[in-house]
Amino acid sequence: MLDLRRLTGHELRLSEKLVEFNWGFLLLLTLIASIGFAMLYSVADGNFSPWALRQATRFALGACIMVTVAVIDLRLWMRLAYPLYGLALVLLIAVEIVGFTGMGAQRWLNLGFIQVQPSEIMKVTLILALARYFHGLTLDEVSRIRNLIIPLALVGAPVGLVVLQPDLGTAVLLIASGAILFFSAGLRWRYFIFAGAGVLAAIPVIWSRLHDYQRNRVFTFLDPESDPLGTGYHILQSKIALGSGGIFGKGFMEGTQSQLNFLPEKHTDFIFTMLGEELGLVGGLALLALYFIVLMFSLNVAMQCRNQFGRLLAIGVSMTFFLYVFINTAMVMGLLPVVGVPLPLVSYGGTAMLSLMFAFGLLMSVYIHRNLEISRGPSAFW
Repeated sequence: MLDLRRLTGHELRLSEKLVEFNWGFLLLLTLIASIGFAMLYSVADGNFSPWALRQATRFALGACIMVTVAVIDLRLWMRLAYPLYGLALVLLIAVEIVGFTGMGAQRWLNLGFIQVQPSEIMKVTLILALARYFHGLTLDEVSRIRNLIIPLALVGAPVGLVVLQPDLGTAVLLIASGAILFFSAGLRWRYFIFAGAGVLAAIPVIWSRLHDYQRNRVFTFLDPESDPLGTGYHILQSKIALGSGGIFGKGFMEGTQSQLNFLPEKHTDFIFTMLGEELGLVGGLALLALYFIVLMFSLNVAMQCRNQFGRLLAIGVSMTFFLYVFINTAMVMGLLPVVGVPLPLVSYGGTAMLSLMFAFGLLMSVYIHRNLEISRGPSAFW
């Protein structure tokens, strides 16, 4: 029998939302995260401490956050989009004032009971804010120059603050996420062509303003063998580990590069390399296949959604997730310069894990409320 409330967009009860929740998707995320737990257990020489147990606890908390976010009415998330973006922007500004330095950059805030990385929060709230803004515009209005000032400011403000940390990798991710939302909202191709030409013309200026370590990353990417014990060490050891894993790997907890500490940052940015060494090409492809399923489900949610806000929100979450996976795996293979981008659900990290689970909660809220019709125009914002 047809559910008339779903077809007409009427409010669903909490019990109905929990039934509508796609528990198989959460199970899929749990499977991916469990691979991360196993790798963190291995990297600690067969101990749950200090990484695996903490990561599992964070994922459990993230799963609760995901379910809670999912059952909240999608219209409420639209109303909260700008306030949440503003909060994330305030936290980014606070980083510049009272933040502490880690991994060579000032990226973290100590709130006493927890340490947070506001740039990770901004990746999600930026998607929310842009989806809300473009929801109120028609297809013709999107490409009017005066209507691009606000969304460009929404992207430009956090990018500028993140560059000051400095964190060029996150800045690029924010720009890419913004560009995807602009494109999905219907911005005409000519604007992207003009923007691309502008970026190419500005390369000399951008290069002159890069920090020395950022320039070295580019040089290392082009020729890692030029400094094998210095700037090229990370990527060379990563390639050695990946190559030594072969088809089926050396076995769980049997990786030489990782277990003998030749491989740097093996619990965070280079955890995919460790997986490739221990589980081989088969293990790496299996993880990528799971990521592909997540991506396809997420894009399918966007296609099913009947309102523009939810559609753009689902696309933003989907493609940001894809960028994380693509940049991290390409980086450890030497196909991109080394940047600080974690592997979703697998790399060790608190703020990144919880922010991603919050984003998946928003995606699931879109899924649950996919038949909800939300009016367009200024009246939709309040």
